[in-house]
Amino acid sequence: MKIAITGANGYIGSALIKRCIEKGYSTVAVDLDNKYIDNRAEYLNINIFDNNENLFDRMGCPDVLIHLAWRKGFIHNDIAHLEDLDKHYKFLTSMIDSGVKYLSVMGSMHEIGYYEGAIEPNTPCNPMSLYGIAKNALRQALECYVAEKGIAFHWLRAFYIVGEDERSSSVFGKLIRSANEGKKEFPLNSGKNKYDFISIDELCEQIIAASVQDNVNGIINVCSGMPVALGERIEQFISDNNLDMKLKYGVFPDRPYDSPIVYGDNTRIKEIFNP
Repeated sequence: MKIAITGANGYIGSALIKRCIEKGYSTVAVDLDNKYIDNRAEYLNINIFDNNENLFDRMGCPDVLIHLAWRKGFIHNDIAHLEDLDKHYKFLTSMIDSGVKYLSVMGSMHEIGYYEGAIEPNTPCNPMSLYGIAKNALRQALECYVAEKGIAFHWLRAFYIVGEDERSSSVFGKLIRSANEGKKEFPLNSGKNKYDFISIDELCEQIIAASVQDNVNGIINVCSGMPVALGERIEQFISDNNLDMKLKYGVFPDRPYDSPIVYGDNTRIKEIFNP
């Protein structure tokens, strides 16, 4: 089985490429840069938005396409999310029409908007940022398109990712960068809000498992399924990585639009691992 991954040079993509290779999959890395891509993967320097002829063939006719590519993912109200929406749709539908059998696209909890409790596949969406709006619109459009195409379509809805790589744009990446700069304190809000955290390694395991099967399709939460207080999870990260750092709580106010508790229902990903 051949797997092609877009956005392969990114934080998730580079980790996912390595894990796919370790599992024995023929792996094609698609991106404009290969600085962080495992050199065991086949690398294609392609702009997927450039109407490349025979793009599917140039990728080696992969059985599985995992679409991670997305600009400005951590700048939630950047206009790029809307500017690129039609380009994502055209690229993905062209891959479907060209013959890809399994399509996985990275979604986000930000499609939901403000919510308290467990997010399920059928939880109503009311996105509150351009990022969430664009992701939600792409999912809805693809759901319509694949309805009669007979492919395995997986919308992989991600939550909060924990990793030890300073390239990460998450709070954990910021912690590593601060520690490397010699800082001893890390400013935070109250740290009481509870979120769904998953390690980058476990996330990659879930993405691969969901992407190479066709028994569970549609929206799949790739998550831990467990809400943990932000402060507690950061304290654990500091301890696990032996960082000489203390959290300084209360520096930032809790934002009124941040949910006190939000996490993913992991029933469907558990079904994939335990059919």
